[in-house]
Amino acid sequence: MIAELGQAALILAFVVALLQAVLGFAGVAVRDPVFHGFSRAGALAQFVLVASAFACLTALFVVSDFSVLVVAQNSHTLKPFLYKLSGVWGNHEGSMLLWALILTGYTGALAVLGQHVAPRLITLTFSVQSLITAAFLAFLIFTSNPFARLFPVPLDGADLNPLLQDPGLASHPPMLYAGYVGFSITFSFAVAALIEGRVDARWARIVRPWALTAWTFLTVGIALGASWAYYELGWGGWWAWDPVENASLMPWLAGTAFIHSLRVMEKRDTLKAWTILLALLTFSLSLAGTFLVRSGIITSVHAFAVDPERGVFILGILVLVIGGSLVLYGLRAGHLKPTGVFAEVSRESTLLVNNLFLAAACALVFFGTFYPLFITTVSDETISIGAPFYHATFIPMMAVLFLLVPVSGMLAWKRGKLGPIAKKLTPAFIAALVAGLIALWIAEREAVAGAIGTALAVWVGLGILLDLKSRVKLFEVDLAASWARARRLPAGIWGMIVAHFGLAVLIFAVTGVSAWKDEASAFLMPGQSFELDGFSIELVDVVRSDRENFVSQAGTLAVSRNGRELGEMVAERRFYPVREMATTESAIRARLDGDLYVTIGEGVEGRGWAVHAYIYPLAVWLWIGSALLTLGGLLALGDRGRRALTSRDLAKHKPGAGADAVTP
Repeated sequence: MIAELGQAALILAFVVALLQAVLGFAGVAVRDPVFHGFSRAGALAQFVLVASAFACLTALFVVSDFSVLVVAQNSHTLKPFLYKLSGVWGNHEGSMLLWALILTGYTGALAVLGQHVAPRLITLTFSVQSLITAAFLAFLIFTSNPFARLFPVPLDGADLNPLLQDPGLASHPPMLYAGYVGFSITFSFAVAALIEGRVDARWARIVRPWALTAWTFLTVGIALGASWAYYELGWGGWWAWDPVENASLMPWLAGTAFIHSLRVMEKRDTLKAWTILLALLTFSLSLAGTFLVRSGIITSVHAFAVDPERGVFILGILVLVIGGSLVLYGLRAGHLKPTGVFAEVSRESTLLVNNLFLAAACALVFFGTFYPLFITTVSDETISIGAPFYHATFIPMMAVLFLLVPVSGMLAWKRGKLGPIAKKLTPAFIAALVAGLIALWIAEREAVAGAIGTALAVWVGLGILLDLKSRVKLFEVDLAASWARARRLPAGIWGMIVAHFGLAVLIFAVTGVSAWKDEASAFLMPGQSFELDGFSIELVDVVRSDRENFVSQAGTLAVSRNGRELGEMVAERRFYPVREMATTESAIRARLDGDLYVTIGEGVEGRGWAVHAYIYPLAVWLWIGSALLTLGGLLALGDRGRRALTSRDLAKHKPGAGADAVTP
């Protein structure tokens, strides 16, 4: 009965989404305010119905109802409760239902929070958003039904993929989807603006919070996925340029460019056509990532579907959404005339260069991800594009971009001067040069790459701090006055400073982890040890135990450094009998200067157990830098000054205030 209720809720949501799209476009055509009111009600109804369907699927997993196919394939009576919950979205059908839930959640949030948006613009936005929702609900109903029944009913399920039975994977997909799907709102606003033929600074102020929200969620989702890969997969890597990892990186790069472009448009009313194009491309790349994971064209721990029918359906959605929006863009973009002008040396110019570099980097990742798939599709040849390609192309391009980060924040709008900026940034340049030379001198491995990465991190980080110093006039006025100026800085400025400083921290961490890592391995019997960079790692004992739904083989390791005892670490190997799969649970001793990372493998009679140890310098700063990026996004979202401007725009354009209330 629960499954049938969920199915009915999905079908009703599909009908409401289609009605809202059709009636919304009709309402705009006839300028009837009744249709505008229905758009908001329809948005909330969609969310309630999809949330009901999701609640039904969750209940089926909680009670282990194996008469439902997706539950039988991805759950088990012995599975811990947390993973019964995460199993709801740890499969193809459930993950697509989660996607639909978040999609309608954003639409419902717009209905509640979009009171300041002109009725005509928001009605068009609701209509576009509802078309996207209807497409994905149709995908669920016709090709990926999460409520399909199974007969005969098995006594136990097939269990969830053991790699997904992890707290990090319980939170990673919802955060990632909240980022992917969040850009659907900016996409819908962009299509609505193209239909209206009017894009201005007010439109940018309306859209920017939604873009920041999606970007922040996507940042968190990528960081959670990277940390899961780091501690769960057993090889210590946090980024492998896997196609599915790239699928999340591409919209993040495009979204970062979009946010910066929105800032220019909001401030100077220029780059209109480019900003709209970025809005379209960012969500299009999110959809491309969905196709990549669910089409069956790749094999990955991240990938869900292997059914070509599903891939064809998603490809059809891509063609309609991306193709349709780009055709509309081609027809209407020429009418988006900028009113702001700026000199070659200005903040606008550097932000435009920033956009071009991010777009080029995104194109490189797109090429490296999809070109091998294209070659495999059109021929029998199989090629692979891996880390060396990205290290030779993507990383140098981003390094050049990082050079502009401190400069951009200090330049004036419209027309700037490089001389004063160069003078302010001289200490950062000297410090970066010295840091690079020190890294070149002390590092034994990958010395040049480590030196360049260190210099860039210092340049960006110290440059941002010098920008902050200039804004609050530190050491130019007394400390109380500087503190007062700091408190008066808009939240958007603080968001920029914190996010850019987080970027510097990430550059430093990536440099340490990539350039200066070390590793060693040995077969050990209890009481034996081996050395790695001053660490002594001794295998104390290996204990086998039966757990709730797996068999554990846990190795206790005594660790010392230069003769000083550091305590014990426990590395574990788990075997899941239902799936007949083994996983590695690494032991990590995290320190600010680096991680000691140890895994244990299979035992070999007469030789002992395979123990592998890694040193990852500065690894913990990967997560600190990611947290700072996230905090920067949250601070920018809290900019009250921008919200006040948006409210002022609404007051200006109400009926009777000298403007048409239904224009965007």
